[in-house]
Amino acid sequence: MVTIEYLWLGIIFIFGAIIGSFLNVVIYRLHTGKSINGRSHCLSCGETLHWYELFPIVSYLALGAKCRTCASWIPSRYMIVELMVACVYVLLWSMFDTTPFLFALYAVLTAVLAVITVYDMRHTIIPDEFVMGVLACAFLYLGYMHMATPSVATVLWSVAGGLFGFIFFAAFWYVSHGRWMGLGDAKLAFPLGMMVGFPAVYTMIVIAFVVGAVVSVCLLLVQRFLVRGKTALLYFGSALTIKSEIPFAPFLIIGFLFTHFFHADIFEITRTFLPF
Repeated sequence: MVTIEYLWLGIIFIFGAIIGSFLNVVIYRLHTGKSINGRSHCLSCGETLHWYELFPIVSYLALGAKCRTCASWIPSRYMIVELMVACVYVLLWSMFDTTPFLFALYAVLTAVLAVITVYDMRHTIIPDEFVMGVLACAFLYLGYMHMATPSVATVLWSVAGGLFGFIFFAAFWYVSHGRWMGLGDAKLAFPLGMMVGFPAVYTMIVIAFVVGAVVSVCLLLVQRFLVRGKTALLYFGSALTIKSEIPFAPFLIIGFLFTHFFHADIFEITRTFLPF
């Protein structure tokens, strides 16, 4: 029995790595006019990759993270995406192997959120079509939960969570004329807020801002102290400053994951560390 379980986990890991490899293609070619079905090639020399250079994770390690033809470095994000998606799929299978619908739903959601995360980090843009994908997953999730335990109140609180998240970020966007927050963050907050519901959406937002602030400060400190006298730590082609535009979707997704899967509660956390 144990052997069969490990075999299934291995299959799920490989499946996740393959999905991650496909997502890398989507991320690179999205909105570039290039076909998703086109042959993969080196981004430096343009050489078409052979089949044995396309194994997720394995080929990257076997090639030493370099192109076989021109020896140019292969961006590490390709392997990171493949590895992260594979690991998340294994975790999801461990959690939902007895409920195939939820595993499939979260597998799709993971793929969509992975594209949003990397694309936003590269371009500071959240593609609308993938926000719609998250919205579809949110409706499917609510439908499943309502069928399992019918409750109109639960649906209403879920919609309230989505509206709260959207209005909160949309207000930031409107007041700042897009300088503080992009409208894409508000669009993404709606389906994520629906999945966590109200008042948990408040926890999702607080965690997103806290993680975002910590990461931003850490990046500034790295640039200030660890690369002193050397080339500045570049971010989107320029040195990182306090006024630099930071993609917020990754932090919003982290807030969602902690709130939805680990049931984080900012009120409980506050009472724990601030008992007075």
